[in-house]
Amino acid sequence: MRIETELKYDFDDVLIRPKRSTLSSRKEVDLHRSYKFKHGGTYFGIPIMAANMDGVGTVEVSKELSDIGLFTCFKKSLDKKTLVEELTTERENNVAVTIGKRDLDLNKLMFLKEALLTEGHTLKFLCVDVANGYSQSFVDFIKKVRDFLPHTNIIAGNVVTGEMVEELLLAGADIIKVGIGSGSVCTTRIKTGVGYPQFSCIAECADAAHGLDGHIVADGGCTSPGDVAKAFGAGADFVMLGSMLAGCKEGGGDIIEKDGASYVEFYGMSSKVANEKHSGGLKDYRTSEGRRVALPYRGLIKDVVQDILGGIRSTCTYVGASQLKHLSKCATFIRCTNTHSKIYESNTLEI
Repeated sequence: MRIETELKYDFDDVLIRPKRSTLSSRKEVDLHRSYKFKHGGTYFGIPIMAANMDGVGTVEVSKELSDIGLFTCFKKSLDKKTLVEELTTERENNVAVTIGKRDLDLNKLMFLKEALLTEGHTLKFLCVDVANGYSQSFVDFIKKVRDFLPHTNIIAGNVVTGEMVEELLLAGADIIKVGIGSGSVCTTRIKTGVGYPQFSCIAECADAAHGLDGHIVADGGCTSPGDVAKAFGAGADFVMLGSMLAGCKEGGGDIIEKDGASYVEFYGMSSKVANEKHSGGLKDYRTSEGRRVALPYRGLIKDVVQDILGGIRSTCTYVGASQLKHLSKCATFIRCTNTHSKIYESNTLEI
């Protein structure tokens, strides 16, 4: 047994300190990034990803986000025919197919590779997503996928420490998904006691990745535009959002009417309901590691995204970052015990 005594931070433990700036308007801030990946691929856009979750990683969401310049990781349950249709459109550079690490996932890849070649296309982005990226079998799977798809940009995770970021990059991944237990509908920290404060996770994993010409996507923990800005300031190349984009029209799902208000169901992908929908139920050796909640219906996703992007632009003006890529260089973080007033967060009707 060993205890690490160095203090680690979450988003609620830090604030960005303002500094003098020559920027006079949020309009002057450019949020686009241009990346060249470790294995030769490229990306240009606003580096925010819709998570590969039910209610978020849908075709309809990808259409709206692609028009704005954002990225979508499709949910695992999309059928092969739909994937081929979507991967042969102009959106192919703004979407990723999501798989796990089972044999049927390899079969799915083989089908997609052949089907896309027939249409004159290749798979640009692949997200290999598992809850625990620390197993040797996962590392071996990434190596196998890299051999099979030498030119595809591979997103792999999840992990939370620098040495495993390095391991996955050396195995063939381009972008490492970092975060365990920090998601709003994830209960891994409660059920297992495993996790890592997300802000420190991002900073440490970004440092490890960038030393090997790799990239990271911060996955989980963001509950506000300010958190997204902090993630970029900590060194994230991409930020993945689940609950912040859930509850919108394009996410699908039934709208629940209760007491005159509209809600949409949202749940973690390791929850009981997700396992029942996609895996035939929870196996007798597993437990649910996700919540099922009802979120207020938010309407069109473009309006939600506009609010998020506006917040990030405002952050940049506070620290003099005319481009998003400058935010991590311009940001100075301060420790704090209270990041904002909570006086109106409970027992108050917002109008």
